[in-house]
Amino acid sequence: MSRIGKSPITVPAGVSVEATSGHVKVTGPQGSLERSVPEGITLTQEGDVLTVSRIDDSREHRSLHGLLRTLIANMVTGVTTGYTKELEIVGVGYRCAAKGPNSLELALGFSHPVFVDAPSGITFEVPVPTRIIVKGIDKEQVGQMAANIRKLRKPEPYKGKGVRYAGEHVLRKAGKAAK
Repeated sequence: MSRIGKSPITVPAGVSVEATSGHVKVTGPQGSLERSVPEGITLTQEGDVLTVSRIDDSREHRSLHGLLRTLIANMVTGVTTGYTKELEIVGVGYRCAAKGPNSLELALGFSHPVFVDAPSGITFEVPVPTRIIVKGIDKEQVGQMAANIRKLRKPEPYKGKGVRYAGEHVLRKAGKAAK
């Protein structure tokens, strides 16, 4: 039995979970999220406790059991508190400016500024020109958007310039050795 899959999900007050055949919808104060449920996985709710179970011990159902439980727990957390990812910009002349809540203008050492638009459900905050905060209720979307911004200029190993996650350690290499 999956250790992750068999642990119950506690649904806080103000959050509703609607589980139909092949579909689950979680609604809370921040918004609502939906996900399809594969065949062989069932959801049962008793009061404020949601349990995910599988019909048999086939390889496919075992692999989906813990995964779906974690995805639904992430949905519940997302609609209650939301998710954030922080990015830092390091480098001389590297900076960011917010162009509304859904757009960024990045100066990353290219000959042109780079514009990034957020998909629906994602917002950006720029408290200082070298820090970006990506916010949203869907953990997958927030992580993917942060990864896409980081991919524009990854931290390089010699001077450490580029976009990195807050707190990320960049391994530095020694430059050329002088003769």
